[in-house]
Amino acid sequence: MPSRHLREKPARSWGLLLLLSAVLGGGLTALHFPAGMLLGCMVAGIILSSHEITLEVPQVLFVLAQGVIGCLMARSLQPSILAKVALDWPIFLGATLSIIAASAMLGWILMRRQVLPGTTAIWGLAPGAASAMVLMAGEYGADVRLVAFMQYLRVAIVTALASLVARLGAPHLAALSHLPVIVNPGDLMATLLLALAGSGLARWLRIPSGPLMAPLILGTVLQFTGTLRIELPAPLLAISYAVIGWTIGLRFTRTILLHALRALPQVLVAIFGVIGAGLVIAVVLVQVDGLDPLTAYLATSPGGADSVAIIAATSAVDTGFVMAMQVGRFVMVLLFGPRVSKFVASRMATRIRPSEHRP
Repeated sequence: MPSRHLREKPARSWGLLLLLSAVLGGGLTALHFPAGMLLGCMVAGIILSSHEITLEVPQVLFVLAQGVIGCLMARSLQPSILAKVALDWPIFLGATLSIIAASAMLGWILMRRQVLPGTTAIWGLAPGAASAMVLMAGEYGADVRLVAFMQYLRVAIVTALASLVARLGAPHLAALSHLPVIVNPGDLMATLLLALAGSGLARWLRIPSGPLMAPLILGTVLQFTGTLRIELPAPLLAISYAVIGWTIGLRFTRTILLHALRALPQVLVAIFGVIGAGLVIAVVLVQVDGLDPLTAYLATSPGGADSVAIIAATSAVDTGFVMAMQVGRFVMVLLFGPRVSKFVASRMATRIRPSEHRP
């Protein structure tokens, strides 16, 4: 079998991954799809992993790529955006809490109806902090493999949909056209140092989601004080997009896909329910805050903060607002998401267990 032959030849597997990524990513980028490289590499990774071709992106590359995206997000958080956040904090807080509450409610409904085993739905639908959710899920009667599948499938679907919506919303936008052509070597080296040192230190200290958050926070502070001008040339961003896309796609192994196949309809309904909740919140933001629909949609998309940041950075939207909303949700989910899921899972688990023992 070709897949077996490729499994025995890692170099050829990586070559095929690069070829597929170049074709898919390059094609989507040529069609001006926002985050086309991310999307193409993610699909390429899913194709290979679903054929039992096991590849793993080196952790150091993934950590560094997260650091670069953290810098990308920091660059968009200009003082004017932070001032808007401070002025409109009830809107930011309300939208963030609404999406967390919506995901918890949907998980509670699925769990109460026992659509998925144990407390799987609660952990699988949490809109962020995927690693923390997967680690904690097993302690509360959840199927860890199904939780992982739901989390990463949610990120993949939201990324694909957000990219498509952004493409339809700005069909003539040239990807990466807003990036400066002339690169300052000193600023570039300082940015790379920030991405490498910030992400590496956070990884060493085992800070949850630190490889993304540390460069984001440090970059925002340094930029605000005028100490650093964040420089991110297109090739560096393209490589980072590819690494993140591969990392997401290669997690969809055939074992996980086969295990989740029977529950796929329910999982998809749940995921699109969370996406629908985000869409409702986006409509409210358009009506209340006067945002353009595409900005509001990306700001409330319950996907990975890094992937949505990439899409926003290559779309004709208010990037700063999207970044601020995504970062706010990311931090809130990171701080309170596991606690909310743990509380709901504990309450529901105590109700389910007695009924299971009834004759």
